[in-house]
Amino acid sequence: MLTANTSDIRILLIDSQALMCAGLRLILEKEPGLTVVGAAATREEALEAARMQPDIILLNLNIGSDYYLNFLPDLLGIAEGARILVLIDDFDPELQHRVVRLGVKGLVQKTEPVEALISAVKKVYAGEVWLDSRTVSHLIDELFCAREAKQTDPLTNNGIRITGRERDIIALIGEGLRNKQIAERLCISEPTVRHYLTSIFEKAGVTDRLGLIIYAYQHGLAKPPAIIHRPQNLVGR
Repeated sequence: MLTANTSDIRILLIDSQALMCAGLRLILEKEPGLTVVGAAATREEALEAARMQPDIILLNLNIGSDYYLNFLPDLLGIAEGARILVLIDDFDPELQHRVVRLGVKGLVQKTEPVEALISAVKKVYAGEVWLDSRTVSHLIDELFCAREAKQTDPLTNNGIRITGRERDIIALIGEGLRNKQIAERLCISEPTVRHYLTSIFEKAGVTDRLGLIIYAYQHGLAKPPAIIHRPQNLVGR
């Protein structure tokens, strides 16, 4: 069995699709200086493989799924010093912001050429970030908005800070809108709405939409529906 050169960049692949994972392995190992040290499809496999202390963790993030995002902090806790690079399907600014906040150092769209992936691996390994200009622009805007919000927006009653976009989603939940309707109203994708709801549920300490609606009414984040008093039908007058 061949062993990796000690100077090689050691890569761990995480992908639930076996064929995609095999293809990535072939692509990466054709490049001198890159070695795939393991592959994982599930949370348990990924956490176990992270004990090999890879340099780069390459995660294939499938559209509409945040399964892997939920355990990224645990993964980084085990593979200390590893840098995470994520493959994404398309440009979804909200999703990209979320993965960057979770510690991801690079994002590569699956429509990009192989050379872009190889360059991203090497740059991220060298301590740089691999983000396109639109993502960087959105992140800068977000930082400015966060700074303004910190100066003007007080904490909610129980000490939880709710972002402006989270407030928008909570208000629409209070109106009874479903995920698809919220996505259309805010011009974002349904997966992005689900990502936000996961964060909101965690912050509010609730497990479902009803609990969130009650929380929103209690903290003034949504208005209860108005009660309309209809006059009785006066028959025979």
